[in-house]
Amino acid sequence: MGYDTVYSAGAGLDDDVIQRLRSIIPDGVSTREADRVVYGKDYWPISLRWLLDGRLPALPDAVIWPETAEQIAGVMRLANTHGFPVIPYGEGSGVVGGTVPVKGGVMLDMRRMHDILFVDDQGLMARVQTGVNGMTLERELNRAGYTLGHIPQSLYCSSLGGWLACRAAGQFSTKYGKIEDMLIALEAVLPDGTIIRSREVPRTSTGPRVERLMLGSEGTLGVVTEATLKIWPYPERRALHAYTFDDIADALEATRHIMRKNVYPAVMRIYDEHETLRHFDMKHRCMLILIMEGDPDLVDLEEAIAARMCTRFNGKDMGTAPAERWLDTRFNVKESSEFTPRGFIFDTVEISVGWRTALETYRAVIEAMQRIPGVIVASGHASHFYPQGVCFYFTFGGLPRKQTPYDFYRAVWDAIMAACLEHEGSISHHHGIGLIRQPWLPDELDGRLHMLHRIKQALDPNRVMNPGKMGGDHD
Repeated sequence: MGYDTVYSAGAGLDDDVIQRLRSIIPDGVSTREADRVVYGKDYWPISLRWLLDGRLPALPDAVIWPETAEQIAGVMRLANTHGFPVIPYGEGSGVVGGTVPVKGGVMLDMRRMHDILFVDDQGLMARVQTGVNGMTLERELNRAGYTLGHIPQSLYCSSLGGWLACRAAGQFSTKYGKIEDMLIALEAVLPDGTIIRSREVPRTSTGPRVERLMLGSEGTLGVVTEATLKIWPYPERRALHAYTFDDIADALEATRHIMRKNVYPAVMRIYDEHETLRHFDMKHRCMLILIMEGDPDLVDLEEAIAARMCTRFNGKDMGTAPAERWLDTRFNVKESSEFTPRGFIFDTVEISVGWRTALETYRAVIEAMQRIPGVIVASGHASHFYPQGVCFYFTFGGLPRKQTPYDFYRAVWDAIMAACLEHEGSISHHHGIGLIRQPWLPDELDGRLHMLHRIKQALDPNRVMNPGKMGGDHD
């Protein structure tokens, strides 16, 4: 697939189908061109580039705003009867083209399903509709004395449904886990209109948790309408720390040994020397940001162990100022909007890798990016940590030399993905697959991709759910 592809916008929906949609969702259907244009993309840099080039490669035929799972079920039954695609839509903050309607159809915007339905203090759970905005959810929980602990950089412009669809990870994930760790139960509408619900219990041993197939499915297996999530009492104390290291290898070893002690700071982030210069105005050093929060006694313990490990691996204590700066600027994503209109091709790519090959993977990816003619920026940071490995988050930017912007973009992505796979990493940690990562999905999943396609065929034989994603049309 070329990223300058002009996708088909489908055969269109006839007036009868539009009227049937309106009978299912009164005052919730639009065929206005302005709405169709807005919903024809997400925040994938290529789809933004299309707009800058004055092109509209993908347009839905209609946009709908359901308010109940039963309405969504009605839409799915209609889609199967008439053969039009349905693409679930959260807030459009995805960066991999996951909601681009490559075959037209209906964009199903979940924003009207945004309520916090129930909070269980005794069981520390909250049942929430998946159209809720991320920051709205966190603020409401905070007011009630709780936190979800899921704080992605897109918190202000993403939804719970989007987090579930791509298996998202937030900045405080080392302590609170990723979205799949927070999920207790869900309600979803399957492609044939069946509504399924799971029980709000901490664990079951009643066979495979089939409803969890929805996690990471990117709208190809159904529409998640409600989720019951773990919540926590709002932390009593927060401690901020920062350490610098001469080499990223020492910083990685410090964090690895912190986790070997069974200590889980809420935030651990390592910036290489290029990103330390960019974000903290400090040359020739790597920065480690640490944030601990929770019960004061636990925070004291985590501070002491982290300080000991950082000192052991030659870390220099920088006090709290760098961590405070990170906390103040952590939702700033202006770089992409500042650079893109000036012809600067810019993107971020996250991968995961085990500790055994972590350092060589980081170095291999940086070198692979630097080898592409026109690359000016090639940097990385580590943003999510496990006792078993780490997530690296790479940034590249540059000006194409004798290439189209699309060819340059693809060349850098090719280089990153190849280096990642060669060093036994996973091609995505939390952004998902969408359109951009599809070419490398067979290399990572191997026989599991065929298994995924068979599940898709069983649940969605008419291929109405977000077609063209997760490995193509599943022939």
